[in-house]
Amino acid sequence: MSAVLTRRPVLSRLRAGRAPLQAVCLAVVALVVLAAVLAPWLAPADPNAVDLGSALAGPGAGHPLGVDAAGRDTLARLLIGARTSLLGPLGVVVFSTVGGIAVGAAAAWRGGWLDSLLSRSTELVFAFPGMLLAVLVVAVAGEGLLAPVVALAVAYLPYVSRLTRALVLTERERPYVAAHRVQGQSAAQILLRHVLPNIAPVVLAQSAVNFGYALMDLAGLSFLGLGVPALTPDWGRMVFDGQSAVQHGYPLSAVLPCVAIVLTVVAFNVVGERWADHVSGRNR
Repeated sequence: MSAVLTRRPVLSRLRAGRAPLQAVCLAVVALVVLAAVLAPWLAPADPNAVDLGSALAGPGAGHPLGVDAAGRDTLARLLIGARTSLLGPLGVVVFSTVGGIAVGAAAAWRGGWLDSLLSRSTELVFAFPGMLLAVLVVAVAGEGLLAPVVALAVAYLPYVSRLTRALVLTERERPYVAAHRVQGQSAAQILLRHVLPNIAPVVLAQSAVNFGYALMDLAGLSFLGLGVPALTPDWGRMVFDGQSAVQHGYPLSAVLPCVAIVLTVVAFNVVGERWADHVSGRNR
């Protein structure tokens, strides 16, 4: 009894400590999204304007964060690059979530041969790492944002599909499903009107976590030169372009996009995990 009493205050303090971290991460997410939306008005200069005469200049009145090796304003490229860096993962998450819910729900609800076919198909996709699949698709389709987004959406789909299948299998056995069947509702009506809305918060929480991983994967592809075109502002591309500046002792143009990537990925992961804890009741 005493052991239980002594543990509870400790657990309470640990759980209470989640709130400040979640608030900070929510603030980071909101700040990044706001910066991406308002980028054209916040950018102090044209992100692609080249000025070789001021290459690698440090922070100053005209360039608050300095310029890169090509004389382009670092702050402007960070702000405009936020748009590309967020739109790509958003596309991955939307396509993989919609497809994963459809595949997982169909497999769990229908069962039988359809469940076996869809489950084996998703396991086959698991055999190909997402980055490798994206590299292969980009090698065939050429550079651009669409090809890696589609490839990563296919790679992320099994994660959402497996989660959806497990949740639907659990919901299918609950009393409310039997009650709706007795009322004469069809299987499709029960699934679409009741089951999917009940599992949506958990699936969306997983999608928030996937957003961070997709951002990191797309930034890695851009760093390898397999993502957006060379002149398109993008955080991953900025890290690649800043390598020469680092070698000359001017790391700011490469370090700042790295910091932006890390902070955004961590923020989305923490928000997604806390959301998952909340909807599943594990934080009670």
